[in-house]
Amino acid sequence: MRRKRTQTEGSDASDHFLTINDRRVDDISIEFFYQPHTLTLLLGCIILSTYTAFTRDDSIDWHQNVYVGLICAFGVFMILSILTLPNGPFTRPHPAFWRCVLGLSILYVLLLQFLIQQDYDTIRGIIVWIDPKMENYTIDSEKEYGQDCWDITVDRLWGHLDWFAFGHYWGWGMKALVIRHYGILWTISIMWELTEMMFGHLLPNFYECWWDNMILDVLICNGLGIFTGMQVCKFLEMREFKWESIKNIRTTKGKFKRALLQFTPESWTLVSWLDPSSGYMRIIGIAQFILIWQIVELNTFFIKHIFPMPAEHPICVIRILMSGLISAPTIRQYYSYITDPQCKRVGTQLWVFTMILFSELILVVKFGLELFSHTQISKLFVWFCLNILVTCLGVFVSVQIYKYRHSKTTVKGSYERKQQDDAWHSSQDEGDQSDMPSEWEQGQPDITSRLLGDNEPVRRSPRHSAKKVDYVDSARRRRVQLPP
Repeated sequence: MRRKRTQTEGSDASDHFLTINDRRVDDISIEFFYQPHTLTLLLGCIILSTYTAFTRDDSIDWHQNVYVGLICAFGVFMILSILTLPNGPFTRPHPAFWRCVLGLSILYVLLLQFLIQQDYDTIRGIIVWIDPKMENYTIDSEKEYGQDCWDITVDRLWGHLDWFAFGHYWGWGMKALVIRHYGILWTISIMWELTEMMFGHLLPNFYECWWDNMILDVLICNGLGIFTGMQVCKFLEMREFKWESIKNIRTTKGKFKRALLQFTPESWTLVSWLDPSSGYMRIIGIAQFILIWQIVELNTFFIKHIFPMPAEHPICVIRILMSGLISAPTIRQYYSYITDPQCKRVGTQLWVFTMILFSELILVVKFGLELFSHTQISKLFVWFCLNILVTCLGVFVSVQIYKYRHSKTTVKGSYERKQQDDAWHSSQDEGDQSDMPSEWEQGQPDITSRLLGDNEPVRRSPRHSAKKVDYVDSARRRRVQLPP
């Protein structure tokens, strides 16, 4: 008999916390893929370790030995993550995938803690060891966008639509899928452009022309990305999620389609970051969320500036992709923590992500002291005030739009209900009038009255009579033949 994991009534891990930290799979179609296989994995690790230990020639190159050792350590840690870590808030395509994402974030925060304790030359040497081409790379070789801003030509505009522009569009589409709120998305988008202006004196590639900032970035790339992502969210909100077991599908095409749909969400939860009944703590939580988002983005640019690397370098790309994967369960856990009063604890992924954020910030500040010595304190103060101002303005506008839509929906619903009530009352009035005899019927002599006599009650249809009269018995007593 299979044992089930249970929680005591006094356990701190409530159902609300388990939903975001260790969500269970409700409908399992193929049992094999959801069984632990602990002994099989253990045996496989032992066999693979034995094979690599006795078949490789470790006397050729120590660099190769380090590579293989790191790969083996990484693989074993991922297997441990699958066996021991919680699922998180998502279960598609498989809980093991999100356990690996959590394990990857743990490895990254451990790496950051190791790098914090080193000196600059050691970290620089590690980067050059990974990629020898970075030995002579300088940050001055990067592309600059803020020159000759009034020289606007078609060729120049087309030249700015590089892969970074597509990265803006794609990135904001993904952000829309995890945040799902127009107000917060537009607030973050506008605030990031202001952040680039305030930190341009430290990072020269932040300087951009006004049309690049406001038109290409905010309106076109970011705006189209937000719109695309929100349209996908709207489609998923209206979709009916009804999953059929792959074992019940007969055709090969149907099985293949069901396998592909495994990489889509199992369900889609409506989010409500803001509403008129939100308290001041909700606003503080959202302001904190927007500020943290700015710091995460700043860490990306400061790291590649302090430890010179191009934006397209594999280290930078892997970090951005990893941050995107980690942020999906992190945002979901943060949303539940600030909106659900029954959720008293932060999720594991949120805790690790916060540790990553501050570890990167410590790394940047430690090795960027010379760069930050040129910081203009006034601009830093203005940036912090702008964060608060833009956040409050975004929250206010979002709440006003919500109230307008809610009142419009309420008025429309009241008007429709009034129309329905009026239609019902008019139908009732027409029904009452139809029960009354018409003027022509009132003026015609009744056949029964002529047969039975004027003193006898007039025989009418039951719907025309308010009082039932036994006309048949009365006619029989007078022996009158009634018409058929």
